[in-house]
Amino acid sequence: MTSVNRELADFLRRARSRIDPARAGLPHDGRIRRVPGLRREEVALLAGVSTDYYARLEQGRRITPSDSVLDAVARALGLDEAGRRHLGDLVGAPAGSRRRSTQTVQRVRPGLHQFLDTLDGHPALILGRRTDVLASNRLARALFADFEAMRPRDRNYARWIFLDDAARTLFVDWDTQARACVENLRLDLGDDPDDLAARELVAELADRDPRFREWWEDHGVFQRTFGSKRLRHPTVGDITVQYETLTTPGDRDQTLFVYTTEPGTPSHEAMGLLASWVGPVRNSPTGQ
Repeated sequence: MTSVNRELADFLRRARSRIDPARAGLPHDGRIRRVPGLRREEVALLAGVSTDYYARLEQGRRITPSDSVLDAVARALGLDEAGRRHLGDLVGAPAGSRRRSTQTVQRVRPGLHQFLDTLDGHPALILGRRTDVLASNRLARALFADFEAMRPRDRNYARWIFLDDAARTLFVDWDTQARACVENLRLDLGDDPDDLAARELVAELADRDPRFREWWEDHGVFQRTFGSKRLRHPTVGDITVQYETLTTPGDRDQTLFVYTTEPGTPSHEAMGLLASWVGPVRNSPTGQ
């Protein structure tokens, strides 16, 4: 099997093992379950396909299921939108719809750099492929880390959150944030399995951090569109931020993260204090 097919087989087996047969509406048949989750024939039954067909799919065989079959398998396995997208990526999306690998340097348009500076009261980051930090405004650098002061190779959110002790101290809910980062990285790699830099990053983090390795092998996927983070900042103390993400049609590989705090809360006051502490806006570079 190719590496992508092995990924597909592992992903389906992991997803199947997480499903409670009773909650899936399957009656108890009296047989002893030797492994957790659904049996292959049960997934096939719920998806409306033959057991042989599903077995070949889970084995990573060279078959091309239709979108309707993938939708049915996703429903049977309880996959969310990100999981369904990842399943399609692993099976192999139609030509032209998948991201193509590129070794070119990712760059942010000057206009987006200027836009980041207009968000002066809110931390903002632009992440590219494989969670590379492509740009940040002054408040994001003060809240998280000064990515622009790092070596270009180290300007990566996943590498920072796993390998920098300051990140582990900063996030009150580090386990939650770090696992979401792993699952987002797996989703990204599924979209572009030939991204050599992403595979090198995964290999490095799996070798250096056992938690990353454990979560990566769990085959979970997650797409960050909105959420919250709890931080214990060394300068302003405890602060909770909410984030929203935006992707421009012409730069689908680049995602803008904007962080806000709820007005009238201690977190909002702490963000204001942090903004005053970092001083006025300075000119941002126009590329990396």
